[in-house]
Amino acid sequence: MSSAPKTPPESPSGKSEESPTSPNIPYDAIVLVSFGGPEGPDDVMPFLENVLRGRNVPRERMLEVAEHYHAFDGVSPINEQCRALLAAMRADFADHGLDLPVYWGNRNWHPMLADTVAEMKADGVQRALAFVTASTGSYSSCRQYREDIEKARAAVGPDAPVIDKLRLFYNHPDFVDANARGLAEAIEKVPEDGRRDLRIAFTAHSIPVSMSESCDYQQQLRELSGLVARRNGYDDAHWDLVFQSRSGPPQIPWLAPDICDHLRELKAHGTSDVVVMPIGFVSDHMEVLYDLDHEAADTCEEIGLGMIRARTVGTDAGFVGMIRKLIVERIEGQPPERVGGLPAAPNFCRPGCCPAPQRPAARPGGRPGGEGGGRPASPPEAGAPSSRPRSSDPVESS
Repeated sequence: MSSAPKTPPESPSGKSEESPTSPNIPYDAIVLVSFGGPEGPDDVMPFLENVLRGRNVPRERMLEVAEHYHAFDGVSPINEQCRALLAAMRADFADHGLDLPVYWGNRNWHPMLADTVAEMKADGVQRALAFVTASTGSYSSCRQYREDIEKARAAVGPDAPVIDKLRLFYNHPDFVDANARGLAEAIEKVPEDGRRDLRIAFTAHSIPVSMSESCDYQQQLRELSGLVARRNGYDDAHWDLVFQSRSGPPQIPWLAPDICDHLRELKAHGTSDVVVMPIGFVSDHMEVLYDLDHEAADTCEEIGLGMIRARTVGTDAGFVGMIRKLIVERIEGQPPERVGGLPAAPNFCRPGCCPAPQRPAARPGGRPGGEGGGRPASPPEAGAPSSRPRSSDPVESS
């Protein structure tokens, strides 16, 4: 599947990267890159310190957040979900003749990305592809992961393997279909007499409005949501894109509406049943469990609104197959697969896209960032604060 090395052209960042259409790049490994999460009570505070390093979040606020993890025995599901995805990827690759070793490294907890890159170097890996567990683009879900990869390579030294990130996949047909299956399963659980007037609330991680204005995050989420709804026979009048897990100072605007505010609005307008689908996430990690299965579900019980929460893609066979297809597409220079009205995402960021936010000084009450595709711990401006008090403080997001 590969041939002799080529001389790659220069990227906008000045690093050597191949053209998105160059075939036969000699990749010799794959690395799964995720956010990481604690796996026991003793991990919680060191994990949060990693997430919040350099962000001046008061320790008492960190202790508040830690209690949300301790409510789950100090264990985030995200690492175990990554292990399940790794196993599924390896099995799928073997079944389809893709003979590449698969590694795994995290941004904020073990296995740390720098340790993984050191392992890859020791194993003789020269050039690898990275699959990041975030389907849509913003600074914290795309560009920041590329920065993390370069920091890990720098920590390993000049002989560290080159690692190129795979493209965003929000409009890949297999990802759309995997989500559509999850939505269909949820709709089947709604009482039959409520399905015609059903509302679908697609949720994604809120980010600061200022960050949103410098990327295509909302546009990509709306495209994906519409495609998934239409696969199930629901037009645009039946669904909304809403947000969850906002953090940061309350005076800074973040994307809205908040999921729980939206649920109250639906009930006030006569809705009897809603399916809540975490379209912006690829696994059922802590933010999904806390913000949706706990806070949103409690809100629906309080107001008498029927709620079913749709699953994320997880290890859906179609989703796992999509990862393999993205790899083969990149290695062989195949045209990118896509559906809908938006183009496929480029293999490399355009110069200046998704710029890093200018973070203000942290203020009491700010919430730390998110797992998986998450956001910075105290990013700049964005959507209007929720009208309800926030009780959750999860730390995951893709």
